[in-house]
Amino acid sequence: MNKAIAAACCAWCVIGTASAQNYPSKAVRIIVPYPAGGTSDILARLLSAKLNELFGQPIVVENRPGANGNIGADLVAKSAPDGYNMLLADLGALTISPSIYKLPFDVVRDFAPVTMVTYSPHLLAVHPTVPVKTVKELVALAKSKPGLLNFAVSGIGGAPHLAGIAFEAQTGVKWTYIPYKGGADAIIGLASGQADAIFNGMLATYPHVRSGKLKLIAVSSSKRVASIPDVPTVAEAGLKDFETGSWQGIVAAAGTPKDVVGRLNSEIARILGTPEMKENLAKQGAEVYTMTPEQLGNWLKSEIDKWAKIVKAAGLKLE
Repeated sequence: MNKAIAAACCAWCVIGTASAQNYPSKAVRIIVPYPAGGTSDILARLLSAKLNELFGQPIVVENRPGANGNIGADLVAKSAPDGYNMLLADLGALTISPSIYKLPFDVVRDFAPVTMVTYSPHLLAVHPTVPVKTVKELVALAKSKPGLLNFAVSGIGGAPHLAGIAFEAQTGVKWTYIPYKGGADAIIGLASGQADAIFNGMLATYPHVRSGKLKLIAVSSSKRVASIPDVPTVAEAGLKDFETGSWQGIVAAAGTPKDVVGRLNSEIARILGTPEMKENLAKQGAEVYTMTPEQLGNWLKSEIDKWAKIVKAAGLKLE
């Protein structure tokens, strides 16, 4: 290496280090690729308040809904790789999308994994006027009216949609899917009577159960949720190994400096690890579930492969 190149490399290292040490020196955006009020939006606003206190810089939550979260994801994928734009989204949906959509980005190549944030099971809920109280009763009703029960989903190809498809596959029912722009809109659609049933993340859905706008039938976790122990799992109704949910996580643009990613990872993990945050989320049915960037990168790859097989077996195609 000649002296000029060596000097340039040293200068770059110094600049990179200084940049990481001073990060953040301006406002940071957390892009939520769904409308306000959904699981990702709730988490982003909880985290932004804590990060603002920690960093002393504005942490701005910006909703960029559309295309099952892919519009907001594309915005972050194409942003400057400096850590000032992050995507907080349902990473389950993000890993399903490559099998459903022709994407303008590559989930593995174009993102720098930061951390997983939470896992919350889906709630299987119905409109209060639907005359069922159990999974078996819902299955019987749906079978008596094939294709006539409307199933609200946060978007075609999202995790709640795939949960509905998995439910169909195990029970033999047939839904008519009504796609919305996000989980919050899907909940509103169900509560207003536009739809009959839904699978959606507990964090965003349970407040509407408590208010009486929705009737809760079951949870999609492998075991009952501690905060609602009387509510059975879908698997308890005979749907073997049925487990779905909302995996919320954070990624940045590929090429974001590793030390910036590392700082974000450690600070977010520290915030999520506080008793206050754990208790707050647990009451709402969300489990703190952090990962290292490397672990999240491996998780994304394995989930993309898993969903590709499921989507192919289901013959799911966009109409």
